[in-house]
Amino acid sequence: MIEVTNLHKSFGEDHVLKGITASFKKGDTSLIIGSSGSGKTVFLKCLLGLFEPDDGDICYDGRYYSKMTLKEKRDLRKEMGMVFQSGALFDSETIENNIMFPLKMFTNQSYEEMLERVNFVLNRVHLENVNNKFPAELSGGMQKRVSIARAIVMNPKYLFCDEPNSGLDPRTSIVIDNLIQEITDEYQMITIINTHDMNSVMEIGEKIIFLKDGLKAWEGESSTIFKTDNEAVTDFVYSSNLFKKVREVYNK
Repeated sequence: MIEVTNLHKSFGEDHVLKGITASFKKGDTSLIIGSSGSGKTVFLKCLLGLFEPDDGDICYDGRYYSKMTLKEKRDLRKEMGMVFQSGALFDSETIENNIMFPLKMFTNQSYEEMLERVNFVLNRVHLENVNNKFPAELSGGMQKRVSIARAIVMNPKYLFCDEPNSGLDPRTSIVIDNLIQEITDEYQMITIINTHDMNSVMEIGEKIIFLKDGLKAWEGESSTIFKTDNEAVTDFVYSSNLFKKVREVYNK
């Protein structure tokens, strides 16, 4: 479990996170939603250890980040997988080398052992015969699947995704959502996703946290988000006619 307690983060006079408390369980797909500037990205980067909180703490399965040594923090990073919004693949490297990169960085495995793991995760994300291709030779959806393969190649305990459906068409977005949820359940990871995609909320939102102006303004499940009377949430969720119709269905 990841437990966040009274988390604060400022940049100069800009107080971005204002005392967020939350918990995330193993095997759950948790979504962080909110408008631009709500604090979603800063929150995710704090969980990743890329930003140091000014106050509060984050506990990873009983290990408090604030009490970790530098080595312990580095070891914690090895337990994390990250899917970036842009994919963040190396354009000049093959798909095989992209996925193998964390193994080269953090393990002493032989090339044969690394290749076996690369092929395993490629098969898991339903990609075959792409080892020697370059990212530009793949579609946007296939590139996202490569990003997921790289994120899970170290068999992480924690998977973080920043807008994984950005730039994808609705059908491909559903494929990526379902793949992330399947992998989360199969490997019993703690998965936390930053998203503005309400279709993802409907598809895979087992737990949803809504941030507004650096505060946790609402928390619940996808089935309850369409029934809440929280004005900030309803303004965000039902900003289009599509979700006004969805609300009518859920409230029947």
